Amino acid sequence: MKNVNKRAVSLLLAAGLGLSAAAASAAPETLQDVLKRRNLSQQDLLAAAKTYVPTGKRDEFVAFSSGGQSGQIIVYAVPSMRILKYIGVFTPEPWQGYGFDENSKAVLDQGKIDGKSITWGDTHHPAISETNGEYDGQFLFINDKANPRLAVIDLRDFETKQIVVNPIFKSEHGGAFVSPNTDYIIEAAQYAAPLENKKFFPLEEFNEKYRGGVTYWKFDRKEGRINAKESFSLELPPYSQDLSDFGKGPSDGWSFTNSFCSERYVGGIEKGRPPYEAGCSAKDTDYLHVINWKKAAEVVKAGKAKKINGHNVIMMETAIKEGLLFLVPEPKSPHGVDVTPDGKFMVVAGKLDTHVSVYSFEKIQAAIKAGKFESKDPYGIPVIGMKDALHVQVPLGLGPLHTQYDSKACIAYTSLYVDSQVAKWNFCEGKVLDKISVHYNIGHLMTMEGDSTKPAGKYLVALNKLAIDRFVPVGPLHPQNHQLIDISNDKMQLLYDMPLPLGEPHYVVAIDAKKLKPGVRYKVGTDSRTDKPHPGAVRAGEEKTEKKGNKVTVYGTLIRSHITPETIEADVGDEVTIHLTNLERAQDETHGFTVSTYNVHASVEPGKTVTVKFKADKEGVYPYYCTEFCSALHLEMQGYLLVKPKGWKPTKTTLAKQSYTENDYKKTLKTIADTQAVIDSVVGYITSVNYKDFPDVVAMVEDAFDQLGKTKGLKEKHEAFAAKKDWENANLWAEQIWQYQVKTADLGLRAKTYLEQNGAKKIK
Repeated sequence: MKNVNKRAVSLLLAAGLGLSAAAASAAPETLQDVLKRRNLSQQDLLAAAKTYVPTGKRDEFVAFSSGGQSGQIIVYAVPSMRILKYIGVFTPEPWQGYGFDENSKAVLDQGKIDGKSITWGDTHHPAISETNGEYDGQFLFINDKANPRLAVIDLRDFETKQIVVNPIFKSEHGGAFVSPNTDYIIEAAQYAAPLENKKFFPLEEFNEKYRGGVTYWKFDRKEGRINAKESFSLELPPYSQDLSDFGKGPSDGWSFTNSFCSERYVGGIEKGRPPYEAGCSAKDTDYLHVINWKKAAEVVKAGKAKKINGHNVIMMETAIKEGLLFLVPEPKSPHGVDVTPDGKFMVVAGKLDTHVSVYSFEKIQAAIKAGKFESKDPYGIPVIGMKDALHVQVPLGLGPLHTQYDSKACIAYTSLYVDSQVAKWNFCEGKVLDKISVHYNIGHLMTMEGDSTKPAGKYLVALNKLAIDRFVPVGPLHPQNHQLIDISNDKMQLLYDMPLPLGEPHYVVAIDAKKLKPGVRYKVGTDSRTDKPHPGAVRAGEEKTEKKGNKVTVYGTLIRSHITPETIEADVGDEVTIHLTNLERAQDETHGFTVSTYNVHASVEPGKTVTVKFKADKEGVYPYYCTEFCSALHLEMQGYLLVKPKGWKPTKTTLAKQSYTENDYKKTLKTIADTQAVIDSVVGYITSVNYKDFPDVVAMVEDAFDQLGKTKGLKEKHEAFAAKKDWENANLWAEQIWQYQVKTADLGLRAKTYLEQNGAKKIK
């Protein structure tokens, strides 16, 4: 022992001398040293301080970005710009098992078109559910431009719950946009096509047979699902409808949809004709569609819609007759149409015009009431004169696209694609206030809660299409660049460059993080995709394997650190279905599951039940294991799928043995006693404070005692084997007690730390 102590002292002395030498040669850097070494300015330091979120602290806002060609959603935080999550929507997402377990496959299958699986998507415009025009943080919606679909994501667990396929469109871009109380979600067509499914008409009949449209998807908030039967569409001319927005306040009940290519040009460069880009931008103006959607819903209820592909469609003739649809000229090739927070104005940006046009809802209504129309379009739709609808036009710069709003009255921000700038301007007075350069070619932009009736201001994110020189090169394809801009002062300040490496994000929405109320666990046995009890769920002790003919069904459980069952047997050719329930209740104790070479994966969060299914089509031995690192013995959380050849008969009847001694057994018993002392100490602390006032701690305590309760009966087992001097089984069953103790202690220590950090108070 003395030798050991001497060795320890010498090591400490050596370490001390080493530290002293290091300290002498390299004193800690000051802030000024760092600024000088990295060639940073005071402005750089200010920008860094504005985005820095210290460890253990949380961001103010959560942003949901489209994932473009990934078909997914990117979740990140503001102002730190830290990526938090990818949400699988229209395409498989491996980490969360989306598209690799049967439950999520069922959601993806909702997006089949003509019976064909579509595992590619082009997500564009996310929208957060609203109550009275304010973001409520309950649901998220997003569209798929390539395959006209809309998805519902529940923000209680950030999972996709539903996909609906548009029954009459072949493509769309104008989604998703929600009404002030999330009664409906807009999805507008993009490229005109015949509305009837699988109908062919040549391009020579474009004007007569091709149509655009806008769909109003009815949303059932109680069910958290779109009700397709109560949804409807308006037939529109083949004008390439684009982005939309719902009215709010005085304009509630109306919606507004842009269009481009009102020239109805059909291209043909391969035939010697000018390309689309020439023919679709020849006119000085296109059309803003002004639609009375609340009255349209009544028209559908009155039975005045036509069924096309089993879907209610209000035909243009009916829409005109019922006074549902009007047009207003708007500057050449517009893109964004954005209703102001007060609902009084609609801001339209024309891509090929230097102006933004601010339309007055009051003036539009006055023209409609007076029957004051300058003309009708070729389809008989009344056209309100631009001068009769405009509030003001403001010259901003080249390539205006999209507009978002500030918390300050009348303040708007518009992206300028060609100029690579953001313009800050006053839409009441028609005055430019400030401009800032971004890098490069900005598309959409987003302010905090900027689509709502009460924008939060503070920050703006520029979604730049090109990064070029902003990041370390990673090949010909560069990431997108989302730049964070401080808009809290009169002058905008660029704060942060954030590379986005997933797809081409098109639009982002951001919500105050405090409005989000995500759950931390499911009720045990929940199918998260349906929010209903899973028929394959079991509790601890109820695990079983059933074989009926060539079907093997496993009812299993997951808990640190074992999978039950640990062996699954099948014959070659059997269909294997494995239901797995995560019995954990501790926060973030997620388990994953895969079987080697069978292309299945499940992410099983606490309480969730998930199913994987495959055909055991090749004999052999296939390990399965927990894919999510869950405990110190995570790697030991495993099992074997044994696929037996036809006619196989066993020869050996005993398993391989290990060598354990009485001494091993006694060491394990000492470890159990020491660990229990730690548990008792932790329990003593927890029960001495007001832990019941902390719901997360209560859940951890319940889970801890549940783990400890699993040791019941194990003491008798290991003592019985010890009495027979079967040291292998005695030690192994004692070891299992310790495993449960470790999990108990882990939870208890986490609970203790949480209480200490969150102001727990002593109780009498």
